[in-house]
Amino acid sequence: MKRQYDFSKGKRGAVVRAPKGKTRITIRLDDDVLVWFRRQVDLAGGGNYQTLINDALQQHIARVEEPLEDTLRRVIREEIRHRA
Repeated sequence: MKRQYDFSKGKRGAVVRAPKGKTRITIRLDDDVLVWFRRQVDLAGGGNYQTLINDALQQHIARVEEPLEDTLRRVIREEIRHRA
């Protein structure tokens, strides 16, 4: 190890930049939420729990923005499939 290192050309920030369309953030989640998503990754044999959280949020947004008629049709179809 050197006694001194030259950081004069160093840059602050993330070492790996986020891909286009993604933003790196810090978020606080309940421990039980993280445990659940990490368990899902383990049960699936691998993956990324952060991707699962992002997918769950995307699905929630899609459902919230879904028109009531479409929601009713989807629920009825699911119930019919479940009863068959």
